[in-house]
Amino acid sequence: MIFYFTGTGNSLWVAKALGEALGEPLVPIADELRKEDKDLVYPLRQDEKILFVYPVHSWGPAVPVARFISRLVLDGYAGQSVYSVSTCGDECGYADQLLEKALRKRRLPLTAAYSVIMPNNYILLPGFDVDSKEVEEQKLQEAPARVGEIIEAICSGQDSSLYTQGSMPFLKSRLVYPLFAHLAIGRNSFRATDACISCGLCERICPTGTITLQEGKPVWSNTCVQCVACIHRCPVRAIEYGKETLKKGRYHHPQVK
Repeated sequence: MIFYFTGTGNSLWVAKALGEALGEPLVPIADELRKEDKDLVYPLRQDEKILFVYPVHSWGPAVPVARFISRLVLDGYAGQSVYSVSTCGDECGYADQLLEKALRKRRLPLTAAYSVIMPNNYILLPGFDVDSKEVEEQKLQEAPARVGEIIEAICSGQDSSLYTQGSMPFLKSRLVYPLFAHLAIGRNSFRATDACISCGLCERICPTGTITLQEGKPVWSNTCVQCVACIHRCPVRAIEYGKETLKKGRYHHPQVK
């Protein structure tokens, strides 16, 4: 069973590739979190593999992933393997350790953690932008081989070094990430410009239901988790984040609609 969260499609692409190779069904975390049940219960097969596929946000797991795990109940869990597969622009820091900590609270041990480098998409702060087209294409070309290595490691049960931690992980994951999760989540400066054509795509793809159309224009509530799906997937580039994104690029995975 593959639990996944995605914004611009990178993690969904990886989840689909893993699901096809491992024969495991995909479960969208965003949809599951909308359920009113206190506990989210999933029956397991004896031979089931459990994977969490998610983007790294500010060197930690995307916030909805931890929220999901806090409600997770695996019915029939008897030591089946549990894997973390994170997607990142360049490095993951201690995202794997943070996920492992969340799993331990549900008495679920983490078997192994892997990561896949994908094109950058975070553009909401100064100094952050998408990759150049050349770097973007290179990352997309190299990603399938990395996913193949992860599949081989999972199937063989071998301990492989397929996780990109990067430099200064303590500073980034233990200090910066908590600030991001506390200060950035729930607050936003998104706005629609006059270029908006009222297509409603941003409302439909928002994984947290943050966006609603009012008089044909999107309005953001305070439940944003900065997945950046709306700003990158707007077909007419009518969404901006204050003035910070005016001259920045846009990206979403070319194979994910």
